[in-house]
Amino acid sequence: MDLKKYIRDIPDFPQKGVMFRDITTLLKEPEPFKYVIDAIVDRYKDEKIDTLVSVEARGFIFGGVVAYRLNCGFVPVRKPGKLPAETVALEYTLEYGKNTIEIHKDAIKSGERVLVFDDLLATGGTVQATCKLVEGLGGRVIECAFVSELTYLEGREKLKDYKLFSLIQY
Repeated sequence: MDLKKYIRDIPDFPQKGVMFRDITTLLKEPEPFKYVIDAIVDRYKDEKIDTLVSVEARGFIFGGVVAYRLNCGFVPVRKPGKLPAETVALEYTLEYGKNTIEIHKDAIKSGERVLVFDDLLATGGTVQATCKLVEGLGGRVIECAFVSELTYLEGREKLKDYKLFSLIQY
């Protein structure tokens, strides 16, 4: 399926010079939405994933469904102040600035096999920080999966220590 035709380009968002790839147009169409979920599930169904860790906010849209289908736990990674229990945090650089993410301290058990999932791989900063948080809690990142990837931002280089998978490349 040509998923690109369901993704809307929005120039200069969230700031000038950034081409935003808007997946909300894909989400509202049942067939491509289902296709994305099925493709991710099919790739990991035999990998014995313990936990799927997903990044706020668009990663949650797919992440919970994929975790359910893989019969594994779901752990949200969020912006500061959004998680109610004790957290660990990490600051990182992204395409258009800096940000910080947090995960609950008790979210991952030592040795857990973790799939990290986000909707987009851009510069790799968010997912690299997520992987470091998972590993800091003792988890093993099996792979990082994405709906789409902006190859020209070279996020793969930042994530060269991890196996990566993306359904769409720009």
